[in-house]
Amino acid sequence: MSRSPSKSSDSSRLVVGLVRGVHGLRGVVRVEILTDDPARFDPGSVLHVEGSAAPLTVREARADGRGMLIAFDEVADRNAADLLREKYLEADVGVGALEEGTYYWHDVVGCSVVTTDGEELGQVTDVFRVGESEVYEVQGPRGELLVPAVESIVKELSPADKRVVVDGEALGLSDAAQD
Repeated sequence: MSRSPSKSSDSSRLVVGLVRGVHGLRGVVRVEILTDDPARFDPGSVLHVEGSAAPLTVREARADGRGMLIAFDEVADRNAADLLREKYLEADVGVGALEEGTYYWHDVVGCSVVTTDGEELGQVTDVFRVGESEVYEVQGPRGELLVPAVESIVKELSPADKRVVVDGEALGLSDAAQD
């Protein structure tokens, strides 16, 4: 299970990757991908280390297991690459349009969560991926609830209204669990 921010502290950027390590001596880094849009790593794309204005221009990118090996024009050697280890990489939000009915994780965080029966479950405090599925972490009267973001459970997702409606029965909630 990998927890990661999806929205940077800079409102014009989105976190798209996490540098997990260094590969070789020529400044190549191993990146865990935190975006559904791999085009953000195409050669010529510009990324930034979280919180930095300095650009990192992708020179080369190739698949590496579940992640990618990426070389940046501005990173010449292993020592420079090592400074990026465990740093988040950001891209401009405007790059890559979302399909209708899809949302950035930061759009879902802060949404109120209620059941189809009207029970208030709390607010989404985090979103993370487990395998191919997303999970909403909800904090509220029942404590922490982990809500799989699948159609059989999430009946309404309206980030514009800051609202998520879930099927409490499908989640396994019962009155006894509240006591």
